[in-house]
Amino acid sequence: MAAWVAGVDGCPGGWVAALQALDAPEIRVRVVPDLAAVCDAPEAPAVVAVDIPIGLPERVGTGGRTAEVLVRALLGPRRNAVFPTSARAVVYAADYAAAIALSRRPDTQPFAPSPPANAIVPRIRAVDRLLRARPGLVARVYEVHPELAFASLNGGAPLAHAKRTPEGAAQRRDLLARAGLPPGPRPRGAKSDDLLDALAALAVARAIARGRAVPYPDPPERDAHGLPAAIWTLSPDETPP
Repeated sequence: MAAWVAGVDGCPGGWVAALQALDAPEIRVRVVPDLAAVCDAPEAPAVVAVDIPIGLPERVGTGGRTAEVLVRALLGPRRNAVFPTSARAVVYAADYAAAIALSRRPDTQPFAPSPPANAIVPRIRAVDRLLRARPGLVARVYEVHPELAFASLNGGAPLAHAKRTPEGAAQRRDLLARAGLPPGPRPRGAKSDDLLDALAALAVARAIARGRAVPYPDPPERDAHGLPAAIWTLSPDETPP
């Protein structure tokens, strides 16, 4: 029986997961309340690629973790949606005001988290707590970034249009179809771009399972809890023609 893999992205209803067996074209898409529900799904995915920061250093520089600095340089300024991840103490601050107060200190980071970056803090905490509570999942759960995945599917070139524009959505759908991941109906609780991002993460999950993916940085950094801090994407020999 072939192993299953999963691509996961946050959505208004929780998390949207796209699952596929490595030897079959069928794609199963569902919205679940948390990442544990994906890991514990009946398909028991061997690789779960999720669009959320994993690995929280005690201190980060101006651009965030090394992973974000490297990926931001690859994507360039036009499609730059790579938020710098804050240091662990800032992520676990009691509220946004406390996070700002903890920022801009020599022992944490030289920047305050932006409101969009702060909005995903509850998801970062949830995944961090899950992986620390269940260390057996660390070998199965990988961090990805959809825009890096789409750039890899596009021959290494960042996409020219934003994902929420008609042109951007059409380009992403075409890249996914060429990769054998045609988007199906959008599940309730997820937006259209959430589904596309989950399928892009699924493309990376397949590559990881086949040993044809690369992390940034390589090798991944590790935080104080041993969690890897790296963003994964398809290696050039795994991208479709």
